[in-house]
Amino acid sequence: AEDPLALPRAIEILQLGGLVAFPTDTVYGLGALAFNGAAVESIYAAKDRPVEKAIPVLIGDTDDLAKVCAEVPEIALKLAAHFWPGPLTLVVPKHPELPQAVSGAPTVGVRIPDHPVARALLRLAGPMAVTSANISGQPSPATAQEVFAQLGGRIALIIDGGRTPGGVPSTVVDCNCAEPQVLRRGPISESELLTISGQKI
Repeated sequence: AEDPLALPRAIEILQLGGLVAFPTDTVYGLGALAFNGAAVESIYAAKDRPVEKAIPVLIGDTDDLAKVCAEVPEIALKLAAHFWPGPLTLVVPKHPELPQAVSGAPTVGVRIPDHPVARALLRLAGPMAVTSANISGQPSPATAQEVFAQLGGRIALIIDGGRTPGGVPSTVVDCNCAEPQVLRRGPISESELLTISGQKI
C-alpha cells in the first residue's frame, strides 16, 4: 500500500474492468467499479458466490451517496453524518443506473470504511461494489497473504495494507421505512442509533 504506484495501478485495473483486493476496517475486500456491470459480475465468478446475493457499495465520502442512491432519505444522512466512516451499512433506494449485478432489489447497502487505504482508493475510483475477498463460504481474510491463498490467479491485484482489524461485520440499517430497521446487528448498537436518529429502531 505504501508503494506510490499501488493506487494508480489499481485505478488502471479497475477502469479496464478488473478486480482489486484491498484492506478495509473489517477484513480485506474485493471490489470492482460499481457502475461496470460486467466487472461486478466477475466478482461472483472469482468468489464462486451465489448470484442472488447482493453486493454492498463502498464510497469514499458522504457526498458520493447521491451517486448510488436514487433519493437519499433524511435519516440516512443523519446516521451517515455521525457514524461514517465506520461499521454502519445503510440500505437506501438504489440509483437506477446501478447495474442489476450489484443488487437485483430496488435497494442497495452503502458504507464508508474507516481505513486510509480503502478511502484513498475509493476517492480516486468512485463508488465500488465490494465484498469480502474470499471464496464464498470460506474464512474472510485479514491479510493480503490470506487473500492470495484463496484468490491468487483469479484477480488482478492485491494491495497489501497489513493485517486488518477483522472482527464483527458492520451494523446494517434499512433506511427505506418510516422507522429505520436494523437488519443485522453489529458494532453499532440500537441504543446508539436511537440516540442519533431520535427514532425507534
